Amino acid sequence: MSRDQPPDAPEAPPPPDPGRLRPTGPGPVTALACAGLILGWLIHPVAESLHGTAPVVTWVPPLTLLLVAAILGWTAWVTYRSVHVRRERLLPNQAVNRLVLARACALAGSLVAGGYLGYAVSWLGIDSDLAEQRVTRSVIAGVAGVLICAAALLLERACRVPPSDDEP
Repeated sequence: MSRDQPPDAPEAPPPPDPGRLRPTGPGPVTALACAGLILGWLIHPVAESLHGTAPVVTWVPPLTLLLVAAILGWTAWVTYRSVHVRRERLLPNQAVNRLVLARACALAGSLVAGGYLGYAVSWLGIDSDLAEQRVTRSVIAGVAGVLICAAALLLERACRVPPSDDEP
């Protein structure tokens, strides 16, 4: 017993293993999605009051986001097959780069998804051809943001090293 603790004090839990990272939790992803939803919803009225018109959503952002989601999904699949199926080891810099990419894209994807879906919600109930166009393209971009987030979380999971046979 040490002098620093009272006699009935419970022992402190051991510190986490410094060699392990925790997976991205739902908290930061949800918080960024909610922040994006609010910011996306605010863009419509703020832009109209400042510039007289709201931004137009072209096909370039949704298609680009879908391409990014496809690339992340392919990278997650390749990583999973090499690490978990074929039991190959990634080079340390490859593993760190893929993990950093996965975490950044998971957070950015949730923010982008929330932003585009918030922008789409701000146009609901307005009867106009441009409103319908903005809603459609914004929803597609929002879904692509969700796909980016999902593919990034799968990539993060694929980067996890399976336990070896000699570990307890």
